[in-house]
Amino acid sequence: MTAAPTARTPRPARPQVVLEVLATERLSAHMVRLTLGGEGFAGFQDKAATDKYIKLLFADPALGLEPPYDLEALRGSLGPEAVPVRRTYTVRRVDQAARTLQIDFVVHGDEGIAGPWAAAAQPGEKVCFSGPGGMYAPDPDADWHLLAGDESALPAIGAVLEALPEDAVGVAYLEVSGPEDELELAAPAGIDLRWLHRGKFSPESTVLAAAVRAGTWRGGRVQVFAHGEREVMKTLRRYLTEERAVDRRQLSLSAYWAYGRAEDEFQAEKREVVGQIFPEG
Repeated sequence: MTAAPTARTPRPARPQVVLEVLATERLSAHMVRLTLGGEGFAGFQDKAATDKYIKLLFADPALGLEPPYDLEALRGSLGPEAVPVRRTYTVRRVDQAARTLQIDFVVHGDEGIAGPWAAAAQPGEKVCFSGPGGMYAPDPDADWHLLAGDESALPAIGAVLEALPEDAVGVAYLEVSGPEDELELAAPAGIDLRWLHRGKFSPESTVLAAAVRAGTWRGGRVQVFAHGEREVMKTLRRYLTEERAVDRRQLSLSAYWAYGRAEDEFQAEKREVVGQIFPEG
């Protein structure tokens, strides 16, 4: 006899943090930094991860909703289309003394939701999010470090560079549109920063994977931090695991976005073969 199926226990709602925009700063042609803080910082539970990320919630301004949001109540009363949408962003820096955190946003005109909002954000505006998550921290025993990413990974790579030991050695491949998108990044003297210019992103214009493959491969045990567009990350995964035999335990490698996909579709595809960076999922 087969036991009757039991109802799935609903996942508990993730706690939401509500902060205010304290300051905005244009870092480059296509990147804006927001400094967030205020009384809500007391509810922010920091995490000991260098690649910490949060899930920002964006509500339709026409609905006049005030955060935090009761997502289930909104779904039941106004329908799924009224539920605030989630967008994932890396926390660039947390300052516990100042009780602030900084988020860097890639901005391409009116494209997307979070970018245009960040470009126009003013001090005093409220920001609602859940998190942080994250798992990576630099391995002080690694012989060298390989970092690679496009604009979406620049905030995380910037945080990693600042967290590396002073005597760390290695290379960081940073793909951006052009010289106007390069940032001043603090890094150990032994880390070679290599900026790659590709123009507008497309599968044909990206140069990140080719640069990593063409670069000098050091001896010893490497720790890899590589994040960016999904198909580019698949190419890097094949190179690193199949040709360079890098142990997966030394790899922090994932997709932050996928070409031609909005985030909702990108996140949904993570459960499908097309969305998996590693063949086993």
